[in-house]
Order: sequence, then structure tokens, then C-alpha cells
Amino acid sequence: MTGKFITFEGGEGCGKSTQIKLLSEYLKQKGYDVVTTKEPGGTEVGQEIRKLLVCGDKDKFDDVAEMLLYFADRRIHLTKKIWPALEKGSIVLSDRYADSTMAYQYYGYNKRIQKSRLNDMYKIVAGDFKPDLTLILDIDVKKGLARSYAKAKTMEVKELRFEGRELEFHENLRHGFLEIAKENPERCVVLNADKTIEELHQDVIDIVKERLGL
Repeated sequence: MTGKFITFEGGEGCGKSTQIKLLSEYLKQKGYDVVTTKEPGGTEVGQEIRKLLVCGDKDKFDDVAEMLLYFADRRIHLTKKIWPALEKGSIVLSDRYADSTMAYQYYGYNKRIQKSRLNDMYKIVAGDFKPDLTLILDIDVKKGLARSYAKAKTMEVKELRFEGRELEFHENLRHGFLEIAKENPERCVVLNADKTIEELHQDVIDIVKERLGL
């Protein structure tokens, strides 16, 4: 595949969607073809799966059912959007990808689902494919949740199923993302998200230039 796949990861309210929008604008100004997307919900079918996953009662699924929905969304996302765009040479920016599944389903839920099971499922769905670069936006859990709840007030559909979980879940989640970064230094970069939007945007640009030469 000739394009580049950049994923943005992090806990609730870390600013991923804002930074993706800014990076997309920057890259387009440089002449690149850019596709922005998200998980779950990067395709038409995925949007229906997203409603199931991020809205409503936090306990409406057991762990396995939730995991399977995420991987179903990912397979559709890869085959219908990500891989075709990369084949055309586009830069694909995704708001969450597989690291979120590991962080939420393994670390967030206190390792109730085995890491090996998640890795096996990923292999079935995506094979050896992985992002070219993953930016993990790190922020204090309470600050991130406050941002997320403030954003929800402006949204017609309240996507707060995970925000409603106990603080321990979100602390585990943050720890999980940092562990993933340690395990994958060739792909992952942790950025301090407790900055102004402009400062964080410059950090993102610097890393994209350094790691991918864009």
C-alpha cells in the first residue's frame, strides 16, 4: 500500500478529533490527499454499530459481545475505507483504531479478556497490517472527562456510555495506552495533551515530519 495510516489514540476528552482536523488541513495544504475517519463508525454500516457501542446503558453488553462488535466494525472499516484509500496513495487519519480496543477491553476492564484473545481476533480481521504512526494523546483523567462531558452538551446524540464508568476504569485506560506505547516505540509516540490546541498541533506536526517525512 502506497499511502500512510496515522492513528490518534487516548482517553476520553484528550482532543483527538480536533487534532485530526488540524492535521488534515495542514497536510492538504501541503498537497496530500487526506482521508479522515474514526472507529467505531467510519463507514455507513459502522455508524450503526457505533450507536450500539457508545450510547445507552454501560452494562448492556458483556465483554465478549462488545469485543466482537468492535472487530466487526474494524473489518468493515478496513475493507471498505482504509485499505482502498491507502491503495490510492492517500494519507488516512483515524480517530481510534486497534490500540483503543486493547486499552479499553484489556486494561480498562482489568484484564477480564485475555490479551492473546484480542491479538488473535486482530490477526483474523487485519492480518499483519498496522498503522505507520500512532499518536497517543495523554491527559489527566479528570481533566479529560470534564472536557468530554462539556462536548457532549453540544451534541444531539449523547455518546457517554464509557464516560459513565468508574474513575478506576479511566485510570486503567490511561495506564494501558502508556503501556502500549512502551511496547511499540517504533510506531507509538506519546504527546502531552494538556496544552493549548495550537501547541499540541505543533507537536503533532513535528512528529509527523520526523517519523514519516510528510
